[in-house]
Amino acid sequence: MQKGSIRVQTENIFPIIKKFLYSEHDIFIRELVSNAVDATQKLKTLSSIGEAKGDVGELRIDITLDAINKTLTISDRGVGMTEEEVDKYLNQVAFSGAEEFLEKYKGQNENNIIGHFGLGFYSSFMVSEKVEVVTKSFKEGATAVRWECDGSPEFSLTPAEKENRGTDIILHINDESKDFLDAYKVKSTLEKFCKFLPVSIYFKDINEKVEEPKAPKDGEEIQEPIVLKPLNNTSPAWTKKPAELTKEDYENFYRELYPYNETPLFWIHLNVDYPFNLTGILYFPKIKNSYEIQKDKIQLYSNQVFVTDEVKDIVPEFLMLLQGVIDSPDIPLNVSRSYLQGDPNVKKINAHITKKVADKLEELFKSERVEYEQKWESLGLFVKYGMMTDDKFLEKANSFFVMEDTTGKFHTKEEYVTATASQKNKEGKQVILYTTNPIQQDAYIQQATAKGYIVVKAETLVDAAFINTVEMKWSDFVFTRVDADIADNLIDKTEGAESVLTKDESEKLKTLFSHPQDGLNINVEIKGLSTEAPPVTATRPEQMRRMKDMAASGGGMAAFYAQMPDEVALTVNGNHPIFKNILAETNAPQQEKLVKNLADLALLSQGLLTGKNLTQFISRSVELMG
Repeated sequence: MQKGSIRVQTENIFPIIKKFLYSEHDIFIRELVSNAVDATQKLKTLSSIGEAKGDVGELRIDITLDAINKTLTISDRGVGMTEEEVDKYLNQVAFSGAEEFLEKYKGQNENNIIGHFGLGFYSSFMVSEKVEVVTKSFKEGATAVRWECDGSPEFSLTPAEKENRGTDIILHINDESKDFLDAYKVKSTLEKFCKFLPVSIYFKDINEKVEEPKAPKDGEEIQEPIVLKPLNNTSPAWTKKPAELTKEDYENFYRELYPYNETPLFWIHLNVDYPFNLTGILYFPKIKNSYEIQKDKIQLYSNQVFVTDEVKDIVPEFLMLLQGVIDSPDIPLNVSRSYLQGDPNVKKINAHITKKVADKLEELFKSERVEYEQKWESLGLFVKYGMMTDDKFLEKANSFFVMEDTTGKFHTKEEYVTATASQKNKEGKQVILYTTNPIQQDAYIQQATAKGYIVVKAETLVDAAFINTVEMKWSDFVFTRVDADIADNLIDKTEGAESVLTKDESEKLKTLFSHPQDGLNINVEIKGLSTEAPPVTATRPEQMRRMKDMAASGGGMAAFYAQMPDEVALTVNGNHPIFKNILAETNAPQQEKLVKNLADLALLSQGLLTGKNLTQFISRSVELMG
């Protein structure tokens, strides 16, 4: 048996690091600035325990662009490095100084350290033909050194001149990456990855012409000199405790994240330290129309460093409609920090976020129900989407899910049952009557409400899928559209109403109404209803209508359902006074036209009168009016 150490050839590993370690080249800015932040945080820790002597001064990071000389410099005022440390950290690939520091000062470091893999520095070679590092340690008596490398395994380490402690990394940008010599490109990348880092970051283009303040004329105010402002917010709202923040603070931070959005409905502040570390703020945006739904608006950070806005593994699918920030150092990232790795913590965080959202919604419903109902137009999309996709959320949501009826009143599931105890089908299931278009289905709604039934609105794009999904999970309930045949049977339970027609008259009417219609299977039934009820009502089987709706929306069996003829039930109200005149009509063609028009009016209410049938109806109506 042979044992030994795996040998790594630096000639082969550098091209891999330069080309394949990071998915996007602009990540080098994130990595180098993160290293500068770590150097600063280390100094803060060492100063707090007395190992770094004297005043630390202003701790900041400066990014300097010199497009003429093709350099981009990242400078910090952190711990710096001695010659030995340069050799240790820069000349050993994948040796993490951050990990070593965390281990050495375990329990004493209160400042977040970002680095873990010891590879971030090498991202500089993705865009540079040469990298210089000029550094001076915070240690007393330390001298500055210069490290240079052109991306090959060869480097040089020489004495240097540097007045203050800290590190300057000077990138000599190569021709393939000259877009990083553009000030706008550098600033936008800094704002993307470093917007909330805990150390102030300043950017300066040394070739930019800046006009000096002019000497004031008599009576003019003295112009203030131009002062650079940091690009980042070092203390974003999610890093603070909820008790430290006001409503205005949360809304201002939302505007910082999404400058052009309306004020959010409300928010949830995440602040967990066991069994994992998780902070963040999730906002419920206003959504007035279903087509305004936008996903991938949640930003993932690790120790205030932007990682990604692809958070589908951390945040439940239905909460991808939320917006805001999640920050966790315990989220397992790959080496390039560009995507998540599988880990039990991810599932725990996912479950925790679901619970927090459900708890918040339940709290709002119980304590501020009126406001909750006012926000339901937007909230309903989140809640319905969650009930469809997450059984645990469905279980909790049963207590705060509400349905708005056609009068504007809201009902929970239990409240609807109490108010409509007799609204059951033949199997004894509670029937929830709904409308997808209150204007188009107004006649049916009026019939239902006249009988004391409650019709709820289901008008959004998600309602069809919601009804189909939740109906399977609520075993004692069935959803029925108000113009469906089941609803018709339910609504037509009149108190002792009998048809005034004789058997022969009923058969005559049935024959008159049983005319063929292209693409429709029509079944006619004569009933003795209230004289106030419409003369003819068209209804469709609930399941058939759902299949047709699915075909219209391009569902999985769309082609099959589209070819099936529509089933329509025409309910003729034999007690309506109009039929006395129709049955008394001796002109057979005129009688048929009157009946045909009544049938077409009923079909028109269901959207089933189209093409030539609609044209004939219009012509016939004009003729009858004449």
